Order: sequence, then C-alpha cells, then structure tokens
Amino acid sequence: MEQRSKLLLEAYFFVNNKMGAGGRMNDATTDKNVLKRVPTEKTPFEISDLKKAIPPHCFKRSLTTSFYYLFRDICICYTFYHLGSNYIPLLPKPLAYIAWPIYWFCQGSSFMGIWSIGHDLGHHSFSEYQWLDDALGFVVHSTFLTPYFSFKYSHRSHHAHTNSMEYDEVWIPKRKADTLYSEVLNNPLGNLFMTFVRLLLSFPMYFTFNIHGRPYNGFVSHFYPQSPLFNDSERKLVWLSDAGMLVAFYALYKVAETTGAAWLFCIYGAPLLVMNAHFIFFTFLHHSHPSLAHYDSREWDWIRGALSTVDRNYGILNTVFHDVTCAHVVHHLISTIPHYHTVEATNAIKPILGDYYKYDDTPILKAFWRETKECIFVEPDEGAENSGVYWFRR
Repeated sequence: MEQRSKLLLEAYFFVNNKMGAGGRMNDATTDKNVLKRVPTEKTPFEISDLKKAIPPHCFKRSLTTSFYYLFRDICICYTFYHLGSNYIPLLPKPLAYIAWPIYWFCQGSSFMGIWSIGHDLGHHSFSEYQWLDDALGFVVHSTFLTPYFSFKYSHRSHHAHTNSMEYDEVWIPKRKADTLYSEVLNNPLGNLFMTFVRLLLSFPMYFTFNIHGRPYNGFVSHFYPQSPLFNDSERKLVWLSDAGMLVAFYALYKVAETTGAAWLFCIYGAPLLVMNAHFIFFTFLHHSHPSLAHYDSREWDWIRGALSTVDRNYGILNTVFHDVTCAHVVHHLISTIPHYHTVEATNAIKPILGDYYKYDDTPILKAFWRETKECIFVEPDEGAENSGVYWFRR
C-alpha cells in the first residue's frame, strides 16, 4: 500500500506540474535504451490505480466529437477519391505513373483512419449507445471487407489474453521447434519474403484461415459461424457479418461492371491493399519487440499481458490513425477510452507504469526491419526454462 500511494502521488505531481492536459506524449521521457527489457515481475500497481490517475473526462464518450472525426475522415477520403477519379486520368502517362502510387498511399491511409474508427466502434468507445456503435461499425468495416462482428469477438478475446502463449488470438509467436521459421526463413532473404507475405496477404489470410492466430481443433475462420472462435450466442451475428461482406462484394462487382475492373482497382482495390498493409505493419509492431515478454499459463496475468505492447511514433500518421499507433498501451489497459483522449490518458499513467511502460522512438521502417530480423521465435532464458516467461530470439 505504501508503494502504491507513493506511485499515485508521483503521478499526480507529474501530470499537474509537467504535462498539462492534451499534451503530446513521449517527448522528453524516452528511454535511450529501447531494447531494455520490460519487467516481468508482478506489477506494484493495479488497474484501479491507473484509472484513478486518468482525468475523469478522458472516459467520456462524446457523440458529437466522435461523429466529427468520422465525418472528417469521410470528407478526406472523398477528396482523395475526387482527385484520383477526375484529375489523375488527365495527366500524361509519366506523371500518372507517379500520381497513382501517391494516391494509393494517401487513400489507403485514409481508409485505415476510417477503419480505426470502426475498430473503436467495436470497443464501444464511440458513443454511449451500443446499438449505434454496432450499426455504424458494421457498415464501416463491411465497406472495407472486414467482418465486423466476427472481428469484434476475436479481438475482444485478444484483449482478454494479450501475450498469453496459450490463449492470445493473434500474433502468436513461433517456437524454436518450428524449423521453417527458426532455420529455413531465418536469413535476410527469408526475412524479405516474410515481409512481402505479411504486408500483402496476412490481412485477408488472418480472417479467412486464422494465420497468425492461436491453434484450435477444427476449421477456424472469421467467416465460418461454427468456428471455435465463437460461442453459441455469437454465431447469429457472425452470419450477419458474412451478409455484410456479400453485400459489399456485390456492390463492388456492380461498380466493376459499370466502370471496369481496372478503374475499380486503381480507385479502391490498390488503396485497400495499402490499408491492409498498414494494419499488419502496425499490429505486428505493437506486439513484436525484443524487450517484451510472452507468458504461459504458469506466469501470465492480465495486467502484465496488457502491458506487453509498445507505443511507437509514426509522425503524421499518428493523427491519421487516431493515435492507435502511439497510445496502444493505454488502449490495451482501458479499451473504452475514446481515441481522442488516449494520448492524455497515456501521459497520466506513465509515471505509475514506470519501467513497465514501453515506448520506442526508433524510425518506424528501421524498427520494422529490426523486429522482422530479431523477433523470429520465443524461448525462455537459458537456465529459466520453467519460468513461464518467453523472450524473442533470432
């Protein structure tokens, strides 16, 4: 109790005297040794301590503010669409070949911003109305070929079991015994191949075949209502997710029939691939870092699992992606905080978290390549085989 009171007191003075409401995070507190391991001992604080340190307004979901961000993103998306469909075709070919990839990246990033709001809708952090969040989330995610309710259920399980070797739902690390990863692909060419496969194919393959997911008995797919991913009470809404996907595919088919497949690919298909790559890129980096442990059932507990993720700096894309990139730790701790309060909430709890908080300001492309090379499989430390704690190896 004494230690907890001291931590809370330090947090109070830090937030009130140094940070200020709404300030950007991670500017002066970056640990220079980004590979320093996060402690694996049980935390000296509890989730209730963290909630007390966060200003009360951070928990409030404003329908007006949430709709502002959704409509803002839709307007940005439409602006890119208008420019891409009306002006790029008028450019001479050499300039068009440059303009299209720029459009694809910008529009794909815009898609990712809207998709991130759909993710917030699944966490019920958009409004006080569950039915509204689910209705909007269903439309938003179906538009980007994501099964809303199916993902909501599996993602909820991911949050409940983060970094558990047995029960986490995504980015399950390989073991050394998996020689395909630990030996065959553990080289620069193999790393490059895995990077290509991850960014291009992992998004649809995760939903279709549960790649990167935990093993189950039987066929596992987000599109299969009888999948062991879901319980009996969830299966009806999985069917509804599938129906939303079918409507979206049919709408895209009619658009292609009218405008041509090439036009649809340039305007929608290629940006969707960029969005998929963004999703895989930052979720991989959220949960892959040499300083973060995984735990088996002998050692895992919820709060240490939730803290086994990392915040990173994506520059302007932090804003585009609604800070899911730079405030992911607090999102795992309290997922109902609206995205427009997560940075402030992170600043409030950092003094309490201390060494349990991981922030890595390594340039993002460099960090991705480092983690691709270094985070191949997990094993316990030598001499600690029965500890229940696993670290990334190469």
